[in-house]
Amino acid sequence: MAERETVYVALGSNLGDRQAHLAHARARLAALPQTRLVRVSRTEETAPLGPVPQPPFLNQMAVLETALEPLELLHHLHAIEAERGRTRGERWGPRTLDLDIVRFGDRQAERPDLVLPHPELAHRDFWQREIAELEGATP
Repeated sequence: MAERETVYVALGSNLGDRQAHLAHARARLAALPQTRLVRVSRTEETAPLGPVPQPPFLNQMAVLETALEPLELLHHLHAIEAERGRTRGERWGPRTLDLDIVRFGDRQAERPDLVLPHPELAHRDFWQREIAELEGATP
C-alpha cells in the first residue's frame, strides 16, 4: 500500500443549506478509499472574495491522511461537489459546495487543473487560521 500523506482540504459553501453541504462533504471525505479524515477546524463565516456579488461563505478546513494521488483526490472532490449540485460556471461565483486541496504533503505541482500548494493560500487569512487551529490540535 502506498504511503499516506497529510492533506489539507478547504470546504466552503454559500448557497442553500451551508451547514448541510459541509456536513455532507465531511462524511464523504471520511469515506474516501485509502483515506482517513483526521480532524476538522471550526466553521467560520467569511465575506465572499472576488468581483461577483453573493452571500457570505461558511468555511472549514479538513485534514486527511491519504494514499491517493493528488489528481485522484481532486476527482473525488469534484464528484462530492457535484453531489451537492455544484456547477462550474462563473469564476469566483457562488456555489453550493467548494472543495479545494490547499496543501498535499510537501508536494508542489503546477498544472492547469491543480496547483500545489494552492495559489490563494497566502491570500486567505481564514485558511491560515484554520490550518493553525488544526496544527495546534492534538489528535
